[in-house]
Amino acid sequence: MTIRVLLADDQAAVRASLRIILEDQPDITVVAEAGDGVEAIERARRTRPDVCLVDVQMPRLDGIGVARALAVAPSRVVMVTTFDLDEYVHGALRCGAAGFVLKDAGPRLLVEAVRAAYAGDALISPSITLRLLRHLAGRGAGARSRSGGRAPAQPLTARETEIVRAVARGRTNQEIADELFITLSTVKGHVSGITAKLGVRNRVGIAAWAWENRMMDAG
Repeated sequence: MTIRVLLADDQAAVRASLRIILEDQPDITVVAEAGDGVEAIERARRTRPDVCLVDVQMPRLDGIGVARALAVAPSRVVMVTTFDLDEYVHGALRCGAAGFVLKDAGPRLLVEAVRAAYAGDALISPSITLRLLRHLAGRGAGARSRSGGRAPAQPLTARETEIVRAVARGRTNQEIADELFITLSTVKGHVSGITAKLGVRNRVGIAAWAWENRMMDAG
């Protein structure tokens, strides 16, 4: 199937560049563009794209607001920005974004982010992953010292804990299946169960929970 994409960026030249990169792929087509956050929401609701590539800083409504507004829509939001700032990354993850890539990450990573979001996976630029992990782990430590951490609704099994850590490291469902010698459908079933236990929207929420609760310290 063709992946239908909406581009939201206040710079027309940036949108044109992204369009060229994406439409060079046989399985991706750009169905709409928007120059600000409000327009992005309106066009996403009208055209119902599979993936929305949304700039963080836009007029009228920023990318975080767009991701929050579209969190319950069928579209998956991938944040695209030139700003490698933790507060933007964390805000995007917490409001249900399905990925976060820097504009200078290169065409290959941008295309991978779109395909990963469409497949229900998530992709975060490798250049920011370690800083984000340390930042959120530090915040999680502070929160845990005050309140004991944010425990899941039900305890995670040993297998679920393995998968949480793998997701937090940026592994796709297929990579997790290969590493743990289980089927892809089994991984998807575990991920679905984990999101329910943790009360998060998607696998990016799983990763954020793992980082905040220092699950990686023991991994």
